[in-house]
Amino acid sequence: MRGSALHVDRAYKWLTVSAAIYVAGLVLHTADHIRRGTHVLTGPVLGLGFVSTVIGLVIVGLILVRHPRAPRLAAVFGPVTAIGVAAVHVPPRWGVLSDAFIGSTGTGVTAFSWAVVFLEIVGALALGISGWAALRAVPE
Repeated sequence: MRGSALHVDRAYKWLTVSAAIYVAGLVLHTADHIRRGTHVLTGPVLGLGFVSTVIGLVIVGLILVRHPRAPRLAAVFGPVTAIGVAAVHVPPRWGVLSDAFIGSTGTGVTAFSWAVVFLEIVGALALGISGWAALRAVPE
């Protein structure tokens, strides 16, 4: 039954777990950017990363207070962020919105850089999936 206490609790449990994975990836990815230095980033990459971080943390806050709109926001934000982070870091350099890991030299990219970007992408996808699943359980 949609909106039953059990379904709502379960939905927010998975949203919270997904949010924790996303935040862990986000914090470690941000720490890696600080380690590498912001001088290796273009202004647009830095700006979009900042905006994405603020929006993501607001959505995580909404999940933690069990706001009824949190699942819908997570369902949209998660996949968009996963695609965005992947587009910025995974392909070879392709333009001003790129901080390419492939073929990078002198930018401090390490195996740790790859691991934390992967963790952030997985966390964002989990946030999106758990958000979509929660839409069935949480009444708006």
